[in-house]
Amino acid sequence: MKILIIDDEANIRKALSGLLKDNGYPETMHCETGDEGLRMANERHFDLIFLDVKLPGMNGLEVLSHLDPVASNTAVIMISGHADLSMAVKAVRLGAYDFLEKPLNPEKVLLDVRNVARRRSMEQEVSSLRGIVDVDYQMVGESPQIVHLQREIAKAAPSDSRILVSGENGTGKELVAREIHKCSQRSGASFVKVNCAAIPRELIESELFGHEKGAFTGAHKKKRGVFEEADGGTLFLDEIGDMALETQSRLLRVLQENEFQRVGGTVPIKFDVRIISATNKNLQNEIQQGHFREDLYFRINVIPIVVPPLRERKSDIPLLVNHFLHAYSYRNNKKRKAMDDAAIQSLMEYHWPGNVRELKNLIERLVIMTESEKIIYEDVVNGLGGAGRRESRMENEPDFSGPLKERLMEFEKQLLLNEYRKASGNVSKMAEHLQTDRPNLHRKLKKYDIK
Repeated sequence: MKILIIDDEANIRKALSGLLKDNGYPETMHCETGDEGLRMANERHFDLIFLDVKLPGMNGLEVLSHLDPVASNTAVIMISGHADLSMAVKAVRLGAYDFLEKPLNPEKVLLDVRNVARRRSMEQEVSSLRGIVDVDYQMVGESPQIVHLQREIAKAAPSDSRILVSGENGTGKELVAREIHKCSQRSGASFVKVNCAAIPRELIESELFGHEKGAFTGAHKKKRGVFEEADGGTLFLDEIGDMALETQSRLLRVLQENEFQRVGGTVPIKFDVRIISATNKNLQNEIQQGHFREDLYFRINVIPIVVPPLRERKSDIPLLVNHFLHAYSYRNNKKRKAMDDAAIQSLMEYHWPGNVRELKNLIERLVIMTESEKIIYEDVVNGLGGAGRRESRMENEPDFSGPLKERLMEFEKQLLLNEYRKASGNVSKMAEHLQTDRPNLHRKLKKYDIK
């Protein structure tokens, strides 16, 4: 808790500051004028401000009106030796947390401070929980590929143009679609997702456009489709490349006319929906093979966005690992776990056919199944399974082509990397096992950038 006391009486400042520090709030500052207090509050954040009403120059209520406690997320407790009801009401209307009369009651002061601290703690907990809940929908990374992707999203989001998001399975196409929606002018309306590959062919049109009662066997009541559910918001058509040709034709007409009819209905229904589609297929190849309509492709592909696979942005892996370790440790009520350098290095060298989804699943599994608080290289190898071991060895297989000097350097680097993993980064153990001195080994590790 960072606390500021603004009062022109030196005795009050000294007594209040001493009380707070004696009771576990050492980060307490003070000043004697409203102008100085406002300047300090603007230069740094305070969780709580004790503010005297009667001050030289700018009075306390004027300071309060300039502070905007709601926007700054600062609790303000007004203090006065000449309080009346109207003054207290005005202070509360301006956002004051409480109004205390002088002489100050130490128990009441500490009660207010503890309540403010408790509220801060709850706000931080809610923020943390929100991050855990949204773990699947947070874009994590600082690689050039992710920075470029974020720029593309920022440019495309404010428009209403249709977007086609392409990428391999597990790269985060839905995350991109949600980020576009969140940054758009439709962010306050619904984001509705439909997986075109998961819905049976005979039900996809009913899912998209709804149906009238009695439209087909089993249609016991009228049903709204996702176009109606998403009206005013964003409709995400996931795996659109798996949509049947007859449904593609119906969707094309709907997008051309900007209206649809429920299955079994006769009344056209207008809609206001932003369409974002996604696919893991090469739709141009699908068009050549007769599996996807070219005219529909041009309708949905106004703005193309490509999500890179994880193997092309491996520099983001440490950040993703840290993000998932925190999230899944919290979700599974476990003490937050850490991962050693050798384990991180093994993740950096794996080729990730399942992309971020595979990494996320691995980290969740390791959090639950690893008994120690630190996840090591062997845990990662075991977590990836036999296929993971083979892939890691294949990807790390040195290239023994070229001049002799280069081949020897590559062999030495590979040998040191393997020993580094076996020792979980312990250089002393490595030196003992390789029968060499530590300074020489440190030079070698630095030479090959093995960390």
